[in-house]
Amino acid sequence: MNNKFLDKVIEQIISETRVIDNKLYTPYSSSPLYISLFPPPFQSPSLLSSFISHCKEIYSLKNEQEIDYVWEKYKEGITTLMEDKEPSHQEKG
Repeated sequence: MNNKFLDKVIEQIISETRVIDNKLYTPYSSSPLYISLFPPPFQSPSLLSSFISHCKEIYSLKNEQEIDYVWEKYKEGITTLMEDKEPSHQEKG
C-alpha cells in the first residue's frame, strides 16, 4: 500500500469538501449533507457507497485496504473541518 499516494488522495478530497451554512458539500455526493444530522456524520450507506465509487473512478483505488485507509483519514479531516466551522467559531462579517 502506497501511503504517500493515499495521503495525497485524502488531501485532495478534503480540499474539495466545503462546509457552508451548516451544510457539508463533498466531491462525491450530488447533494449537501446538513451538519445538523451529525454526529455521527459518516454512517450513511449511500454516502460510503458514493465515496467508494469516487475513489475507484477518480483515483483508481482498487482494494478494500486502500479505500478503508482513505475513508478513515478523510473522516478525521472532515470532522476537524466541521468543528472549525461550528457557529461558535465562525467569524461574523
